[in-house]
Amino acid sequence: MTHSLSLPQGPVTLPVTMPSTPTTRPRQRTHAFTATAAAVLATLVLAGCNTAPARPDARIAMPEAYKEASALAAAQATDLAQPAADGSRWKPAEPSEAQARGAWWETFGDPTLNQLEQQAEAANPGLAVAAARVKAARALLSSSQASRLPQLGVSAGVARQKPSAAEQGLSADQNIAPSSLWQAGLSASYEVDLFQRVANSVQAAEADALASQANHRSVLLSLQADVAQTYFQLRTLDAVVALLTQTASLREQSLQLAQRRLAAGDVSELDVARAHTELATTQADLQAQRGERARTEHALAVLLGQPPAAFGLAAQPLPADARVPLVPAGLPSALLERRPDVAAAQARMMAATARVGQARSALFPALRLTADGGFASYELRDLFLWSARSWVANAVLSMPIFDGGRNRAGVNRAEAVLEESVADYRQTVLGAFGDVEDKLSGLGSVRAQTLSLSEAVVAARRSAELADKRYRAGEDSYLTLLDTQRSLLAVERQAVQLRGAWATGTIGLIRSLGGGWAPTPPGQPAAAQPTKS
Repeated sequence: MTHSLSLPQGPVTLPVTMPSTPTTRPRQRTHAFTATAAAVLATLVLAGCNTAPARPDARIAMPEAYKEASALAAAQATDLAQPAADGSRWKPAEPSEAQARGAWWETFGDPTLNQLEQQAEAANPGLAVAAARVKAARALLSSSQASRLPQLGVSAGVARQKPSAAEQGLSADQNIAPSSLWQAGLSASYEVDLFQRVANSVQAAEADALASQANHRSVLLSLQADVAQTYFQLRTLDAVVALLTQTASLREQSLQLAQRRLAAGDVSELDVARAHTELATTQADLQAQRGERARTEHALAVLLGQPPAAFGLAAQPLPADARVPLVPAGLPSALLERRPDVAAAQARMMAATARVGQARSALFPALRLTADGGFASYELRDLFLWSARSWVANAVLSMPIFDGGRNRAGVNRAEAVLEESVADYRQTVLGAFGDVEDKLSGLGSVRAQTLSLSEAVVAARRSAELADKRYRAGEDSYLTLLDTQRSLLAVERQAVQLRGAWATGTIGLIRSLGGGWAPTPPGQPAAAQPTKS
């Protein structure tokens, strides 16, 4: 193993244990000091050795562009170029490059959504848990940084003792009176950072703190996206409920019409039975959607940190011209700077790297400097006399010789954890790329379905209108009218669900991209890029 050596900066002053009796001659004392200082200085030269391995190379192939981004852009361009015949297209909102990352939902232009996001950020218990973990990580970092500084302490006390005559080397008939020893002093200790054990522990704690902060941002982003998606799911269900309510009203009118025609002898009882069946089926479907709407509202209440019984949101169907932003996918290289889960995985990898160095340092010598000084006296009144002073200074160099393989096992474990963190980082990055591609593909599919469905809605409404007129005129059977009404309900319902899917899919894309569209704020370091293979 090769280590780079560097001398410590500035002069080195070391306390050395000196005998308290004047029996040593000055020349011997000088030689002893010189030898001790030289040995300790040679040890300090090793303090520049770093046992941590080099930064891991994740070797991830970086795509130049997203495969699905071009298809989505083409679909958006086609949709914007063609006018909607039925006016069912939502309003596209251009993304703002100056939009703050934490307020991306404001581009939807919905005041209710803005208020819900604020409530969730203030009261969600899961976010509070993540914030508490950030505080704990920062406290551990402060604790690790304290190891770089000398440790000082003060003590004072009294001891009452009565030694035996044998302990004093006296005859057994000697009676030794008990005595009290008063003490007051100051102690200091400092561990010289040989092989950067302390530095690696601090670096690992710093990386843990960064990972905790990134996890907090990830939880916050997930919470914001969950609130927005649940909100639009709720609005979509409101639109479905409104559609089914309108359909049930039409079914009731059809039943009444069939009953009148039955009374007039124009139709058979079969038409009345069919009309009654369709009305009951629509009403059952309506109740099911209302139940789904209630469960979605309960889920939103939990996200807001409120009990479902104390929360309610008025019905507000998602309009056909809902404002949905067009989200630029950007470059894959920018994804690594934006996704908090990628930043957390990278920080965990850096922490594991530092802990390998920390574990390896246990195989090498450790140097600890200690000093104690103060006063000791058998009488309290004489405690602070100059003649009662005492002091001792030590420089202890220790190194394990045989530990049963404990330290080597610790190194092996740290290296295994590092390998795991590298693989986890690669998996997180690849998963992030795949997540973005999935969201882009999903949005492109929804956009293509909407283009085709908008024409189907117009045709279905026209068919239902004509079938109703022909049935009232007695030119067609009720079965034909029923078939066109079913087709119209299915197409309109699919159109409503697609509007909701476009909004929730856009939110999913924003989440997969790591938030809003603002670049990295000035003064904040960007995440490191993985090496291309």
